[in-house]
Amino acid sequence: MPYWRLSSFYFFYFAVLGVLVPYWGLFLQHRGFDAVQIGQLMAILMATKIVAPNIWGWLGDHLGHRMRIVRAASLASLLVFGLMFVANDFWTVALAMALYSFFWNASLPQFEVVTLNYLGPRASRYARIRAWGSIGFIVAVVVLGILVDRLGTEVVLPAVMMIFVSIWIASLTVGDPGPQAHPDEQPSLMSQLRRPAILAFLAAVMLMQASHGPYYAFYSIYMEDHGYSKTLIGQLWALGVLAEVAIFMVMHRLLERFGARRVLIASLLLAAVRWLLIGYFPDILWLLLISQLLHAATFGTFHGAAIDLVHRHFPGRLQGRGQALYSSMSFGLGGALGSLASGFTWDGLGPQWSFLLAALVALLGAVVAIRLDGAPDH
Repeated sequence: MPYWRLSSFYFFYFAVLGVLVPYWGLFLQHRGFDAVQIGQLMAILMATKIVAPNIWGWLGDHLGHRMRIVRAASLASLLVFGLMFVANDFWTVALAMALYSFFWNASLPQFEVVTLNYLGPRASRYARIRAWGSIGFIVAVVVLGILVDRLGTEVVLPAVMMIFVSIWIASLTVGDPGPQAHPDEQPSLMSQLRRPAILAFLAAVMLMQASHGPYYAFYSIYMEDHGYSKTLIGQLWALGVLAEVAIFMVMHRLLERFGARRVLIASLLLAAVRWLLIGYFPDILWLLLISQLLHAATFGTFHGAAIDLVHRHFPGRLQGRGQALYSSMSFGLGGALGSLASGFTWDGLGPQWSFLLAALVALLGAVVAIRLDGAPDH
């Protein structure tokens, strides 16, 4: 198994998120966009995940050669991102973000399938490879925090371009795994989607990501408004992802002991606690530190459990479309709705109400996840 080559792709792919998630909102704010516009533009990054993974997932399941798709998508996202260097007004920025994120969001679900196929029966070890993505996020968020403090938010553009180049190079080093043997009789995608447990799962992951709306779009702005430096803001982001890395190291043990369904429910409940801490105690640093450590649950255990459930419920030739559905319903639809809604509530109701509503959405997701009666715990 090409452990380091797989890990390097995750490292650079999530390093882009380490720039975009904490600093893109600040970059847009300093370009003169207001909260509603920032919420709309951040929603574009999520909305393309609704369409792109499903198109490329269908191609991957029918044509095979998933790494060719990953390489093509990585190169296209690199080339199209160049538009951001000449985009200034709302609509040209929106167009550039829609185009580069369409291709960038296409590659990860297909790469997830490649990784799981390399792992074979050791799929529970996925988290140890995926942890390198979290490390990439940490490196990017810490380094960019220092650079943005010293050089300003315009440094974000060349940083993202350099990382896109690295993603493409990393994709060239990974080949497709050997052909996988699939049973002759497999359920159809539509028959799986008619199962209540699958529908409950997709609804739960959508609600979890929707609850992240104010966090992803406005956390850095919120912290800056309360007097924190960009360097410290970057360190807070990094602390959260460091907790994620730590939980990934033991994720296989959690899944084996408690099962994916119970882990998913616990993650949603802890998400509600996290949003309340951020929304109501922004001036108490030690509570902010606890809230960032809870990222181990709101992303780490949540994503690990979700990947495990997708792998079980979408076997064989359904793998690509199963990963695409998870990505499009959670990070796509859920993320887009969360960003859009938070853009309006942030200006209309204020930060505290925005995070309170996020907590309620996470609680609703936990209620839905309890309905995962047809999903095996092990």
